[in-house]
Amino acid sequence: MLKHRPQTQSSLEFVCIDELVPKDHLLRKVDKHIDFSFIHELVKDLYCQNNGRPALDPTLMFKLLLLGYLFGVRSERQLIREVEVNVAYRWFLGLGLTDKIPDASTLSQNRRRRFNDSDVYQQIFDQIVLQAMRKKLVSGHVLYTDSTHIKASANKNKHLQVIVKQERQAYMDQLDCAVEEERISHGKKPLAPPSKAPSEKTIKQSTTDPDSGYMVRDQKPKGFFYLDHRTVDGKANIITDVHITAGNVHDSVPYIGRLERQQKRFGFNIKAVGLDAGYNSAAICKQLEDKQIFAAIAYRRLNHKAGMFYKREFEYDAENNHYTCPEGQTLIYKTTSREGYHHYQSDGSHCQGCPSLKRCNNNAEHVKTITRHVWQDSKERTTEKRLSVYGQAIYKRRKETVERSFADAKELNGYRYARFRGRNKVQAQALLTAAAQNMKKIALMAA
Repeated sequence: MLKHRPQTQSSLEFVCIDELVPKDHLLRKVDKHIDFSFIHELVKDLYCQNNGRPALDPTLMFKLLLLGYLFGVRSERQLIREVEVNVAYRWFLGLGLTDKIPDASTLSQNRRRRFNDSDVYQQIFDQIVLQAMRKKLVSGHVLYTDSTHIKASANKNKHLQVIVKQERQAYMDQLDCAVEEERISHGKKPLAPPSKAPSEKTIKQSTTDPDSGYMVRDQKPKGFFYLDHRTVDGKANIITDVHITAGNVHDSVPYIGRLERQQKRFGFNIKAVGLDAGYNSAAICKQLEDKQIFAAIAYRRLNHKAGMFYKREFEYDAENNHYTCPEGQTLIYKTTSREGYHHYQSDGSHCQGCPSLKRCNNNAEHVKTITRHVWQDSKERTTEKRLSVYGQAIYKRRKETVERSFADAKELNGYRYARFRGRNKVQAQALLTAAAQNMKKIALMAA
């Protein structure tokens, strides 16, 4: 036990690198079940075939990047250091023990100069999803969507107040038509055509990363963030869509567009979706209903002033199109606003002597107004679906699918912070992180 053990690190040995990698190593499973041969064909138009210096092999480069995201290596420089000493990493990249490792600057400059403005990251992510589909790990029938915040590389105290334009959302034309039909059916004059010019608002804009957004949400940190709007398939938790927006963009804004993108790109026959309360709007419910997609969407209680009547205490009569207050007075239809809300009002002369006036309203003319969206029926039917046995079963799986996906990404793949500045670069980070998660899922489930 006390004998001195001689140093043997300097002695020559004949070894095969394949024998040094454990048989059950994750990278062996990834190498077996993921086909990377599509990368050369995907990027060939970004390289010169007969001129210039020899380029870094694109398959090697993207396998390097995916390796970093797979194991949560925090930077490309640190990744190169890890590859220098990790035999399994060298084996996965097809490098021998004495082969030269690409320099970190070569890796970063290729990523920035050659691929930053291309869609190659999206195409790589899509190809991994397609491989999962071929292995029967994706059904495309039940999808779960949510968003998570990613801390931008920006100081929250360094910002400017700027005026930005707000583009009309895609459903607004449909809403304008619905409003016009409602007004005509009630004998009201049509509203003037809406302005096609985008509206404006004042926001905080970071001087460090202008693409990020200042996020202010309940029970969330305040500051400059990005939002990852992610969709996960319910069969095997494969991520099927990733979309980055600024942190001040509402969850519902990109949702329908990204859903349609998946239908077009992967041919999904979407039968049901599971969403949290951030997507519970009349517009989302109406569009999903039009697409004949069963929606299990959580309900969030609206802010309520203590001591006042709840809106649900006013009973709606669909046949006669009016509300009845808790004291029995009728609130009749008055108009439909451009925003898509019916307005129902009480008779102030009757309300003036009401014993429950103080619990009803503080209006100087004692008039109570209730609003109801023109698509409220769709929202109420969606609520009924969520409360059904099937709806509850779908919604229950949210925490096991998309929420688990976010948790794994942040805990295992270094996804709490944006590594780069600019939406395009953060989008690339999000896509490669999701692709790495899908690779691991495919390798473990297909093994």
